[in-house]
Amino acid sequence: MADQPTATERFIQGILPENPVLRQLLGLCPALAVTANMKSALTMTGAVLFVLFCANVITSLIRNLLKPHLRIVVFTLTIATFVTIADRFLAAYLYQMSKTLGPYIPLIIVNCIIICRCEVCASKQSVFVAGADAIGQSIGFGLAISAIAAVREILGTGNFFDIPVLPAAWPDWVVMVLPPGAFLTFGLLIGLVNWYETVRAQRPVREVLEPAQSEGA
Repeated sequence: MADQPTATERFIQGILPENPVLRQLLGLCPALAVTANMKSALTMTGAVLFVLFCANVITSLIRNLLKPHLRIVVFTLTIATFVTIADRFLAAYLYQMSKTLGPYIPLIIVNCIIICRCEVCASKQSVFVAGADAIGQSIGFGLAISAIAAVREILGTGNFFDIPVLPAAWPDWVVMVLPPGAFLTFGLLIGLVNWYETVRAQRPVREVLEPAQSEGA
């Protein structure tokens, strides 16, 4: 469709302008539940990338066969197939991480980010665009939950990837590795992103007004 974003636009939009966590507020369950440390956050990002990319590609390939009243069922079954593969892979090769993440890998099946991208992009555009959209959205998701995890792990334990980065005398903020720490960090990051977007939106206005004021003076 001529009025749909291109592959490049889909990719870029997913990273920050339409960041699924910080801008669309989707996928908040893993963003809050598995971000106590960076290893868990990156593992979840990899699982979401695999599932989202595969689901987008398959949905795009069969987009002309989708029936409006069955499309959500098809999306869910497609996503469930790849979630099962990701879950079994982690259980086989990263057993301890699989235990750490617990039910949150299977819950990717109902992750709103993936269903949303299948509906908004993959069911309407080509495989190439759908793939670019999946990668961009996954990068955006990964950046968001990695930012949350980095803050929580550093302040909560003094480590980063289990490597000490703060002085031994630094008191551990235990609250940061508990659920309240996830909400506090998430709220601060959303505030920071909104502040940045406000400043960026006001910048063109100032660039127009300042020359006009100089000429008037």
